[in-house]
Amino acid sequence: MELATHTTTTAADAFEDVEVAVLPTGSVEQHGPALPLGTDLYSATAVAEAVGDRDDVARCPPIPVGVSAHHRQFHGTLSVTPETFEDYAYDVVASLAEHGVRKAVFANGHGGNVDALTRAARRLREHDVAFATPWNWWSNLDGLEGELFDVDGITHADAMETSMMLYLTEHVREDALEDAEAGASDAWGETVHGAPVGFDTADFSESGAVGEPTKGSVEAGEALFEKATEELDALCDWLTAQDFADLAPEAHR
Repeated sequence: MELATHTTTTAADAFEDVEVAVLPTGSVEQHGPALPLGTDLYSATAVAEAVGDRDDVARCPPIPVGVSAHHRQFHGTLSVTPETFEDYAYDVVASLAEHGVRKAVFANGHGGNVDALTRAARRLREHDVAFATPWNWWSNLDGLEGELFDVDGITHADAMETSMMLYLTEHVREDALEDAEAGASDAWGETVHGAPVGFDTADFSESGAVGEPTKGSVEAGEALFEKATEELDALCDWLTAQDFADLAPEAHR
């Protein structure tokens, strides 16, 4: 069920079957000169929509702006503090719990959100409000990224994100992909003798991209999307089958 399309009375009926809420979380931040600012938002929302037709899943409206201060030097980037983001995510899931939906997935599209989402999930569990788990769309690709691009994991505005945007949207400036790659860094961050010295993307990437975005394709994006949605669907199956009492901290003492 798509929560926002319901009325309060139809939601009351629908919630009788709902076991799990899926809350997409993304960002509005620079993704280089070729990809849209909403890349993380678009990917998280699309993957969440893929499970939205399940009667036992309530798909919530997305949280669009995330923790993105490390992209602040690039135009168009929006950001909130980790504390604001954590509290917002916590409060949304807590409000669902008031209506009996006490299991949730943060379907996330932005790496900068992970720490705050993990803290929100821990608080929800410790306070016996709900059980929520952060889940990134790229977190369980079973090596697909290696098969497609000969890489291990996602970076930023790279071939993986380019592929997802080519498949999901019409907002990729394909004529700017070469410029994005020319000014990209080879890897995320910068270190000296093992110490991080590049805290913002602008410290190590001229274009704001990382990796090789020119290797992205619609076909690869479709494969990534299908794998991600398959994993989210399976995660919802697992959560649906769990007794809430077994997810509580006391159950593991």
